[in-house]
Amino acid sequence: MTFLLSDIAASIPAFDVHAARQARERQDRLTKPQGSLGQLEALSIQLAGITGNPLPRTDRPGIFVFAADHGVAARGVSAYPAEVTAQMVLNYARGGAVINVLAKQIGAELTVADVGVSSALPDDLIIHHRKVRLGTADWTEGPAMTREEALRAIQIGAEIFEASGADLAVIGEMGIGNTTTAAALSAALTGLAPAELIGRGTGVDDAGLARKLAAIETGLARLPKTSDPLEILSAIGGLEIAAMAGVALAAARRRVPVLLDGFISTTAGLLAAAIAPAAREYLLASHRSPEPGHTLLLRRLELTPLLDLGMRLGEGSGAALAVPLIQSALAVLRDVATFEQAGVSDRE
Repeated sequence: MTFLLSDIAASIPAFDVHAARQARERQDRLTKPQGSLGQLEALSIQLAGITGNPLPRTDRPGIFVFAADHGVAARGVSAYPAEVTAQMVLNYARGGAVINVLAKQIGAELTVADVGVSSALPDDLIIHHRKVRLGTADWTEGPAMTREEALRAIQIGAEIFEASGADLAVIGEMGIGNTTTAAALSAALTGLAPAELIGRGTGVDDAGLARKLAAIETGLARLPKTSDPLEILSAIGGLEIAAMAGVALAAARRRVPVLLDGFISTTAGLLAAAIAPAAREYLLASHRSPEPGHTLLLRRLELTPLLDLGMRLGEGSGAALAVPLIQSALAVLRDVATFEQAGVSDRE
């Protein structure tokens, strides 16, 4: 298992500056003033470098939603009870959640996987049954999981992506308590203060916010002094964050762009980049959520969000909305005529 992760990390190709240069040159020849499409132009050039293709396409977007529970939820860090995780997985399987509707709207294949829901789900439920364990342990009292379990969750994410054939990977999650885990994990990976990273998540009140901060400070205080991202992940969790990082690593190896959603998904991107720094070039920020930590992580990863709609649902919902923007940026790059083709005079 360790060899698999090392192999993925070592085989991520470098950003293709030649393809990006070709895309930039074409953008500058299209029948429009240079730079007039703003961030869409930069996005198409970035995607050319990611894919290694000066005229890239994203015709098969895949949305990957991983579900898992967190022992720290027992600390009263969420406005919802832990059983909501399993209930929402059932909702995904029945097609009733926001991400189901958005996936259908954009023509994306939705994959839902149980990597650590704390209760047994029906065997005939149409999801990927890849449970590593029944939720993580309460990391304020001890390690969230073993190193082997953390690696297994990463591997599951990589395997699910590899089997998908997606040419754009959207990563999303479901797990009560996971904004607390994401804040703790982000603090451990970056050195940022927990008080700067935490937000209200599912809508906790002031007392709940204080419990989140206390839990994170307690957990970080018992964290081993280490810079090893796998050791940090094992100590804090979560399983769905690990699986999303696995998707990001496997996608980067295949030159497939990874579209991050909100704070928790971006924490998974941060983890992937900590494991394999080359993976950072393959990350795209779909939107900015109101979670304070999200802005800080986007800044740390040097990512500019495409949207800012005040969304904080998770599930990959904000990222799903950004998929048509990406496809539009690439369609313009490929299909708009150049000045030469159109017989239009360029500026002097």
